[in-house]
Amino acid sequence: MEDEEEDEELEREKRRALQAVFGESDDDDGGEQITPFHLHVGIPPFSVLPSLPFSGRTKGDAYDQRQDKASWEQVEGIRGLWLCRDFLSPELQSTLLAAIENEGWFTEETHNQAMRFGDLPIWASDLSDLIQEAAAVSDAEPHPIPGHLLWRDPLFDQLIVNVYAPGEGICFHVDLMRFEDGIAVVSLESPCVMDFSPLAAADAGEGSPSPAKIPVLLHPGSLMVLSGEARYRWEHGIDRRPGFQMWEGEELRQGRRTSITLRRLRRSPSG
Repeated sequence: MEDEEEDEELEREKRRALQAVFGESDDDDGGEQITPFHLHVGIPPFSVLPSLPFSGRTKGDAYDQRQDKASWEQVEGIRGLWLCRDFLSPELQSTLLAAIENEGWFTEETHNQAMRFGDLPIWASDLSDLIQEAAAVSDAEPHPIPGHLLWRDPLFDQLIVNVYAPGEGICFHVDLMRFEDGIAVVSLESPCVMDFSPLAAADAGEGSPSPAKIPVLLHPGSLMVLSGEARYRWEHGIDRRPGFQMWEGEELRQGRRTSITLRRLRRSPSG
């Protein structure tokens, strides 16, 4: 009986939190229902498979096709690192890639990175909405995105799009402190293995044993979220040289990879 009461109270707390952000619903029965997140912001429930344009969409758009909500998994050994492997369907991946191509950022071979601050492109705002919804409806515990990060406004205001040719990766690093906690990375096109290593490994002197890296497989269409320890106490990198992209004893076939990173700039003390 006590467990049931605790579950009911937890559910009421979740509903109150959502009501605080999105308001109450018009419910003829007078129950404690709220307007679903996707109806408030004008996007479909997560894991929808319409031809979502990722550009030019207004907040009033609605879609009827629905699927089960996304599933999240916490990476073992790294607190604050979460994966949503089925974040974007193949159709939405293609649509998102087309929206990026339409920006004209990568028309020259020497251009492989684009950054935007402040007002993001409409498709990036769409993507941020989907990330927020996917986390908001998650039943995972602890929550993939802590509440104080999930409900901030805006959720993200800085965007990086990187395009990697086969063999190109990124050196181990921790994202700059000019950005707040809570970072989201969406992977497109080629899969890759991203390695995580505790910062203690970087500070260890010569002769010290090297802590084992924790590899994470990033599928096309997957979403990775870093917060807390994963964001501040672990560095991450990708080595895509031949022979280094191994998963379960097999080397991954390397193709072009596109990544989208969404972050929020740290506010100054004066506001």
